[in-house]
Amino acid sequence: MKKMFAATLIALPLALGIAGPAQAAENQQHARMRECNADAAGKKGDERKAFIQSCLADKKKKQQEKMTACNKDAGDKKGSERKKFMKECLSK
Repeated sequence: MKKMFAATLIALPLALGIAGPAQAAENQQHARMRECNADAAGKKGDERKAFIQSCLADKKKKQQEKMTACNKDAGDKKGSERKKFMKECLSK
């Protein structure tokens, strides 16, 4: 019975589509990869590989810069107010 309950607790958020922090990071990586793949259209082999690596590094750097800027702008906000602000700021 305990095993079934534990399995349900694990499976329920997945079934409802609730993403945890690890899944959210994975989704961001997938989004960056999709964008870079689209930009790499027409490139092949080593040229494509080098382009994808460079593209992913650039997008990750831009995302980190955006996170830093949003954190600075968030100032002294705490709790749900900060969470809401960060979500809005990062989605821009």
